[in-house]
Amino acid sequence: MSVSLVLTVMREAIIRILVVSGPIVVVAMVVGLIVSIFQATTQIQEQTLSFVPKLVAIFATLILAGNFMINVLGEFTRYIFRLISGM
Repeated sequence: MSVSLVLTVMREAIIRILVVSGPIVVVAMVVGLIVSIFQATTQIQEQTLSFVPKLVAIFATLILAGNFMINVLGEFTRYIFRLISGM
């Protein structure tokens, strides 16, 4: 196992992590920003008001993008197994 192969696998792993976690993080940030603007304009400072919409949005994102995420991770797993079998 060469150093270049390890670096390639690590780079691919980081890319896949970003691709899989990206939609969830972006949705949480957008919903958090919208709720923060709403709280600032109405001067409502309730902690659950910022938590519940983000939680619902994250679950909706997982439901909608879950198939894509599983496919990306499954493809990466098959790639790793092909590398292992080729050694």
